Amino acid sequence: MPTLKITAKGQVTLRKDLLKHLGVGPGQKIDVDKLPDGRITVRAAARKGTILDFIGCLSQKRGSVLTIDEMNQIAEKGWAGEK
Repeated sequence: MPTLKITAKGQVTLRKDLLKHLGVGPGQKIDVDKLPDGRITVRAAARKGTILDFIGCLSQKRGSVLTIDEMNQIAEKGWAGEK
């Protein structure tokens, strides 16, 4: 079990392996729940994509042809609200 250090500002930095385990990266959010016994739980925040996030996410300015896998990756990011 990793031990994390608290900064003078009261902040904790999660190591890359923990972020990978949560499935989150820079700019994404996590949810924290306080439990009555002094523990907390941390999990990736649910992504709240909308159809407006998705519309236009496949448009390309460079004009190259995309593979199905590339389109799927772009669509997944669009639904997740990522740019």
